[in-house]
Amino acid sequence: MKRKEKEVPVSYGGQAVMEGVMMRGKEHYCVAVRNPQGEIETRVGEVKHSKFSTAVGKIPILRGIVRLGSSMVVGMKVMSSSAEMAGMDEVSEGKKPSKISNDAVIILAVILSLAFSVALFMILPTWLSNFVSPFLGENLWALGIIEGFVRLAIFMVYLVSISFVKDIKRVFQYHGAEHKVINCYEAGEELTPDCAKKYGRLHKRCGTSFLLFVMLISMIFFLFVQTDVVWMRVASRILFVPFIAGISFEVIRWAGISKSPVVKILSWPGFMLQKITTKEPDEAQMEVAIAALNGVLAAEGKIVVEESVNEPVGTAQMGQGEAHPAGI
Repeated sequence: MKRKEKEVPVSYGGQAVMEGVMMRGKEHYCVAVRNPQGEIETRVGEVKHSKFSTAVGKIPILRGIVRLGSSMVVGMKVMSSSAEMAGMDEVSEGKKPSKISNDAVIILAVILSLAFSVALFMILPTWLSNFVSPFLGENLWALGIIEGFVRLAIFMVYLVSISFVKDIKRVFQYHGAEHKVINCYEAGEELTPDCAKKYGRLHKRCGTSFLLFVMLISMIFFLFVQTDVVWMRVASRILFVPFIAGISFEVIRWAGISKSPVVKILSWPGFMLQKITTKEPDEAQMEVAIAALNGVLAAEGKIVVEESVNEPVGTAQMGQGEAHPAGI
C-alpha cells in the first residue's frame, strides 16, 4: 500500500477498545482487533452526517456538544463490536442478538455512562464540598474553589484506581499504540511498527486531556455560578455540563492545530495524566493500531491497497470535524 498524498490532515483520532483500536476519520471509522486465533480482524463503518450536525458544524461550542454526544454512541457501538471480534461476546457462541435489542442496549449504555459520569464528577464533589460550607460562612468563592479541587481529586483517584485493573492495563497499552501510530502518521512516516515505536505515546488531542480540561474549566466556570442553596448548586452543575463540554472541545481542538507556546503550557498537565492512561505497547499491539488506521485511510481514499479484509459494521451519526480527540 502507498499514500496518495504527502499532506497529513489532523482529523484522525480514535480510541482503544477490547484487544484493539478504533480509528476515525471524517467519513469512516475502522476497528481492528486481534481475535482469539491471533489474527487481526478489521471492520469498517461509514460515518453519516445528519442535516442537523452539518448545520451546527461551524458553530463553536454547539458543534462540540453534538460531536461529543455522537462520539459516545459510536464508541459504545465499537466497544460492543470489538468484544464480539475478540471472542468476548455471546455472538461468538452463535447467539446473534437482534439489531433492535443491540441498539437499545447501546442507547441505555450511553445514558448510564453519562449518568455515572455526571454523578461522580459533578454531583458528588458538590455534595462533599457542602460539608465545609458551615466553616466558610458566606464565602462562596472559597466554596467553589474547594469544590473544584475535590472534583480534580476524585478524577485523579478514579484514573489511578482503574489503572490497576488487569484488563484496563491492556486497554491502556492499546491506547498507547493508537497515539504512537497517529504521531507517526502525522509526522509523514511510513506506517510500520519500527517507525511507530520511535514516537511518544502522548498526544495533544487525547481524550484524557479533554477530560482534564472539563475539570479545570468547570472549576473556573462554577466560581461565577454561585448559590448557597445545595439543590440549586447541584442542578446548575448538571445543566451546564453540555456547555462546559462544548468549551472543552474547542480548547482541545485548538490545542490540536496550534503551534503556540501557550498550547505547550496548557497541554502539559494533560500529558502528565496520559502517562497514567497510556502504557508502552508491544509490537503486536502497534500492528493492530496500524491496521485500524490503514483501514480508515483506505476507506477514505488516502492510501491504495491491493485487497481489503474490512467488513462493514453499519453506520453512525456524527458531526463533521477537523480534529477528533485521539484516544480516551
